[in-house]
Amino acid sequence: MEFLEYGFMQRALLAGLAIGIICPLIGIFIVVRRLSLVGDALAHVSMAGIALGLILGINPTLSSLVFILFAGYLLEFFRKNNKRYAEIATAIVMSGGLGLGVILISIGGNDTANIMNYLFGSIITITPLDLRIILITSLFILLALLFLFHKLFFISFDEEAAQIEGLPVNKINIMFILLTALTIGMALQVTGILLVSALITIPVATSLQLGKSFLQTTILAIIFALVSVTGGLISSFYLDWPPGGTIIVLALIFLLITILIKFLNNKFS
Repeated sequence: MEFLEYGFMQRALLAGLAIGIICPLIGIFIVVRRLSLVGDALAHVSMAGIALGLILGINPTLSSLVFILFAGYLLEFFRKNNKRYAEIATAIVMSGGLGLGVILISIGGNDTANIMNYLFGSIITITPLDLRIILITSLFILLALLFLFHKLFFISFDEEAAQIEGLPVNKINIMFILLTALTIGMALQVTGILLVSALITIPVATSLQLGKSFLQTTILAIIFALVSVTGGLISSFYLDWPPGGTIIVLALIFLLITILIKFLNNKFS
């Protein structure tokens, strides 16, 4: 337990446990609704917010949240008002955010020199303030998802029927995309911009191989995410590997093992 002697590892593990719960909770609905690319788009937009925060000397986590929330609302606006161009809007928002981020990084110079920590995740960048933001926001996301769980379940499988039943589908969709944006903002420092959407989708893909119901699949996704985050952070500490990459590789190993086990069971049963 040598790693627990270090304050930055304690903060990283606490933050990791928080995002290990909320990422698959959001991810199960993202996968079911086939919105996986939205996670990528919002993550790329966060680069601009982080770069601006570094330039202005404000907390990058907070500045990135502003950008991600705006981008999330913009994507839902396009999806609601012109579904034909929803996928194009996702690509445009992702490209625009990435382009703006590159420009701000170039302008910032030395102020944005440590942007690489946010691209691939860095456990030493999690400050006590960041940890408080992550824990408080994660608790809010968790409570909101628990409150909306059954409504989101209904909407995810039959949006038109949900509207007929009188559910405020548009409002719930906006709330969901904003919760997704918040989740991505919270997970950035542990997994990094380039890998955050993988933590949202891979544990869910793994649990889909084993789960026999929606609730069971959700619980299994949380378990796989928690084990991946915890194991990845501890491994990255001892092996001196990037934490984000280590977490995702471990999550992929779990996915490949479950696919192999399922294949062998089907073949020899």
